[in-house]
Amino acid sequence: MSLVKGAGEGGHARYTFRLRVSSTARTALLAEWDRCRWIWNECVAKSKAAHAWNQNRPEGEDKRTCGPAQLDRMLTEARERTPWLREGSSVPQQQIIRDFGRSRAKAQKDIKDRLPLRQRAGMPRWKKKREALPTLNYTRRGFRLKDGRLHLAGGIVLTVVWSRELPADPSSVRVYRDSVGHWYASFVVPAEVQPLAETGQVIGVDWGVKETATTTSDAHDLPHTEHGKKAATKLSRYDRMMARRKPPTGRAASKGYREAKHLRAKAHQKVARQRQDTGRKWAKRVVTDHDAIAVEDFRPKFLARTSMARKAADAAIGATKQALIEMGRKHARDVRLVHPAHTTMDCASCGARTKHALPLSERTYTCTACGLVSPRDKNSARVMLVRAGLNPAGVEGVRPPGPPVREAA
Repeated sequence: MSLVKGAGEGGHARYTFRLRVSSTARTALLAEWDRCRWIWNECVAKSKAAHAWNQNRPEGEDKRTCGPAQLDRMLTEARERTPWLREGSSVPQQQIIRDFGRSRAKAQKDIKDRLPLRQRAGMPRWKKKREALPTLNYTRRGFRLKDGRLHLAGGIVLTVVWSRELPADPSSVRVYRDSVGHWYASFVVPAEVQPLAETGQVIGVDWGVKETATTTSDAHDLPHTEHGKKAATKLSRYDRMMARRKPPTGRAASKGYREAKHLRAKAHQKVARQRQDTGRKWAKRVVTDHDAIAVEDFRPKFLARTSMARKAADAAIGATKQALIEMGRKHARDVRLVHPAHTTMDCASCGARTKHALPLSERTYTCTACGLVSPRDKNSARVMLVRAGLNPAGVEGVRPPGPPVREAA
């Protein structure tokens, strides 16, 4: 189960299942995706044309817009004059216009907010035939479940591998193919809250690279599992195979290149699933044993430009943090996100702050005010608790200062 972004107060979740796709259904899905991909590229072309027109217009003149209403009219006109488009269902075609609109709106908002270029969402790009993976979205009127099978608009019937039951009737479904070639159906259903018994325990979580998660409880620390490092030899071998067989520009890939690419994708998928499994099992253990959790609101993206990039990516801090938030919401636990500013410089006992940032090589925190000596990450985890109000005061009755705490959305 995973949370759905933009869900309301009640919350929604995604339940993903593997699909068994016949050759007939696969042909129909790929034909549907070809139509949706063409519509997306038409939207990109319209957006670029409107932008170029508006740039060359003097102030005061009317400017062109490329919003959902204009794109819907474009789709209606295209379906009227193009029999090929009319052969497919209008539901995924309309949904891909909605997806384009959200992507474009996010990019424009980032530009308006003057975010740095490296932090902005890019404007929607072309979906290339041999690179874009098929993704089809269907609303409630575009699919139904009958006799355990998924029936999509257009007469496409898919067999679902039901690994568990859906807690409620789904409101939408996403059918997609991953890089390995497997097909999946992702259903959106109302989130089911499963409260756990109260334990009276609280915990603070600090993220890191040497250890993925350091907590105020020694029994709940998460060591760096190094799944990517263990698979590095195999991944490097497949990279070399692809490099040797890479086709010249403009020529189709050979069978050997496609096989090497498939093996590489399978290896990467295995590592990703190992990281996901480790993060979810750890999150379930933490949520089961604690009523309230203070989590460092750490954004690991900046580590991608440092010498720790490879090890930080292998730690999968972002995915583990998201798993903890999702598990806390599912089991009605109190999860509070603490801003990471100065958490390594503050003393969890008296609230004093060091006069300079501690270098990474210094792994022991020593407070010059109260004399506290503690492992650096353990002290940071305790600071999370104090800032979140779960341990309101230290031994000196002082709370370390810091930015406001926010509840996990």
